[in-house]
Amino acid sequence: MLTWKDVINFSVKGNPTPDRRVEKTNDEWYKLLTPEQFRITRQKGTERPHSGALCSIHDAGKYNCICCDAPLFDSTIKFSSGTGWPSFTQPIKENAIKYERDTAFGMVRVEVMCNTCDAHLGHVFPDGPEPSGLRYCINSESMQLEKETANDK
Repeated sequence: MLTWKDVINFSVKGNPTPDRRVEKTNDEWYKLLTPEQFRITRQKGTERPHSGALCSIHDAGKYNCICCDAPLFDSTIKFSSGTGWPSFTQPIKENAIKYERDTAFGMVRVEVMCNTCDAHLGHVFPDGPEPSGLRYCINSESMQLEKETANDK
């Protein structure tokens, strides 16, 4: 289980190696994504709080990157944080997420990105529920829910 110390270490000392890499030009990404998905994932944007389609959904399944379809989070670790964005306590696996120090807007935060394609997802904070204490605050537009089917059980 990842902790805040692990997150800080990744952001300072380097991220885990992803299982695979997907790299495209901005023009290629623009053709694949909606304008809002492109703004958020490729230009480090954010959606308005409580506006994302995945914010209040709690269906079973996996949340995958909207850009490259890499699995990012499992629905079993999603929780209602009241912040207005989908929130998770852990990534689906340690090397799914890339971490970078973010000093924009006069604050110090840790940006989280898809480790496969570098899509901006959101930020992680040390104010989540136990046992990890982490809150991955993720833009709905950066993910798609792959719902669990009866065959997946």
